Amino acid sequence: MSQYWENIAAKTDRQYVAEGFESTASRLLAEQVLYYADRHSRMAYGMIERFEREFKHVLSQVGVGLTVNRQLRYACAIPDNGRAGTANTAQTLLALVLRKIYDEQARTGQLNDDGEVICDAVELEEKYRLSTAGKRELPGRGELDGLVRTLRRWGIVRKVEEHEFPDTVAGDIQPYVLAIRPAIVDLLGETAITRLAQFTQSYEPAGDSIEDGDAQGPEQPEEEEA
Repeated sequence: MSQYWENIAAKTDRQYVAEGFESTASRLLAEQVLYYADRHSRMAYGMIERFEREFKHVLSQVGVGLTVNRQLRYACAIPDNGRAGTANTAQTLLALVLRKIYDEQARTGQLNDDGEVICDAVELEEKYRLSTAGKRELPGRGELDGLVRTLRRWGIVRKVEEHEFPDTVAGDIQPYVLAIRPAIVDLLGETAITRLAQFTQSYEPAGDSIEDGDAQGPEQPEEEEA
């Protein structure tokens, strides 16, 4: 593909170089979602938005589709065959609960400027319990942190950082708050909520793993130690 990008770069009067295109394509495949809201991804997103057709062509060669949401400003790579890596039960269940929370809040317009839904620990714990029909409690903080790190790599959630709480004082205990990111809608398809209901009806022990066809995250390693 190097020559392809060389040709594209030449048409831009060298405003862009082939290496930049290649690096951005590699990042998109590795990270799956690039958000303009993330400072380190702004240039990459801008390049994808401008050259969407060219990136779609390149990604199609490896069986990956490209979605660019210009309103919320993110680019998302999704395998054409709808298959992802193996996700364990805990990862899958948390992802599905987050998708349900996102849908509920989005319907009432409770999104921030970046299209994210903000969810604190109290709401997450309640929704998790209700979504699993009381069969499971939200994992403890250590395990939850590990799950969130994995889902962050999938591009569907991030932990709200200390500097985003302007009214807190250094040394204060910070609230546990997550930002559910808009690409969760693309990565967990329309059947996600139905799958959550089916999943809780046929509850499996937490140690089991399943093939998660709706969660389109890249192949993930086994759950990290907290």
